[in-house]
Amino acid sequence: MLGVMVSEETRTTMSTSIRDSAEPENETGGTVETGGTATRAWLTRLVVVGIVLSALNLRPAITSLGALLEEVRDGLGMSGTAAGVLTSVPPFCFALFGVMAPRLARRFGVGAVVCAGMAAIAAGLAIRPWTGTAAGFLAASALALMGIAVSNVLMPVIVKRWFPDRVGSMTGLYSMALALGTAAAAAITVPMTEALGGSWRTGLTVWAVLAMAAVVPWIPLVRERGAGGSRREALPVRGTSATAQGAGALRITRSRTAWALAVFFGLQATAAYITMGWMAQIFRDAGVPAGTAGLLLAVTMAMGVPLAFVIPRVATRLPQQGPIVIVLGGCGLLGYAGLYLAPAGGAWVWAVLLGIANCAFPLALTMVGMRARTGAGVAQLSAFAQSTGYLISIPGPLLVGVLYQHSGGWGLPLALMAGLMLPQMVVGVLAGRDRAVEDEAATH
Repeated sequence: MLGVMVSEETRTTMSTSIRDSAEPENETGGTVETGGTATRAWLTRLVVVGIVLSALNLRPAITSLGALLEEVRDGLGMSGTAAGVLTSVPPFCFALFGVMAPRLARRFGVGAVVCAGMAAIAAGLAIRPWTGTAAGFLAASALALMGIAVSNVLMPVIVKRWFPDRVGSMTGLYSMALALGTAAAAAITVPMTEALGGSWRTGLTVWAVLAMAAVVPWIPLVRERGAGGSRREALPVRGTSATAQGAGALRITRSRTAWALAVFFGLQATAAYITMGWMAQIFRDAGVPAGTAGLLLAVTMAMGVPLAFVIPRVATRLPQQGPIVIVLGGCGLLGYAGLYLAPAGGAWVWAVLLGIANCAFPLALTMVGMRARTGAGVAQLSAFAQSTGYLISIPGPLLVGVLYQHSGGWGLPLALMAGLMLPQMVVGVLAGRDRAVEDEAATH
């Protein structure tokens, strides 16, 4: 797979010339001297490993909880509304902390911020099952989600600056690893919990180990940054210094494309977090055993493993991404209809359809890289689209919990989900047009 990516020449919308992907940009737009071919190759491989391990950790905090939500609710004495609040915490934290990522990266370097983010995920996952209260559980979850939030925003920046000629392939690899981590957490959390003695606390804690592993690849990069102040330390993953330069040249809120992408990101995130937080419970309420419900959620998440690699590569070859948006949205509408009409009878089909629909996420990430020409533009667009998008998505999971508790069934929540898919398709088509935010948001 890496061999394919090395040879690929994906089409991007950058107006600047394509640089050697192992020669990252520095603050002035040139390339950073990294100390020879061997060093460049080693650093590039290390970044790839860091991207993959980091991506694996960006969703288990959420889907492992979804698989055991009923047990957590019982253990902490949560109502349905409180559980809805719990499932709304991820997008809230992503909106709150994601907007801080470019500023933190300019000050400390992207490598240092991502390394700290992975450490925060590990700490939060290790602490939250043992706090003993709903408030403590929420606070520890917020710590883990803070680490996820900054990494969410900075991954497209790393891809754009390290691999400017392979945005589609590297976004696909990152998205595929993210989908794999999401699916694995959904699939094995319940059986792993049973194998470890049946305590939901132990089953949730185990995922901290994977996050600890993701800290390791970033440590040498952080250490390089402080080694003697040489030019080699001007690490490509520190490259968001350019964001400061770009921040003065762009007023991102003037860009209609940026707003369309932010709303598209928000609506697809709403669907994704409702799915991750509630889909297993929908199946369980339909009479599906807990273990099977977890596997069905895993199937939904696992659809992103191959498709998250394929869709970005296809998207970068199309002048407009609207047709992909329509196909994904149509699958979502069919999946919601199936969950309403025959949730248990066609469970595997609905899981597959909703898994396809959830691949709007890698498509959104790809469009972030395509709708800006420069690394600085991508950093600004990524922070705006993700922070605004996650802010938009906050009410969705909470509203589903409220509707579920007060209506006593899944009819109204599923109607809400299907209704939100229609505007998602509209703004996705608008965001998929061949535009650059620099043209729309430049100051004059």
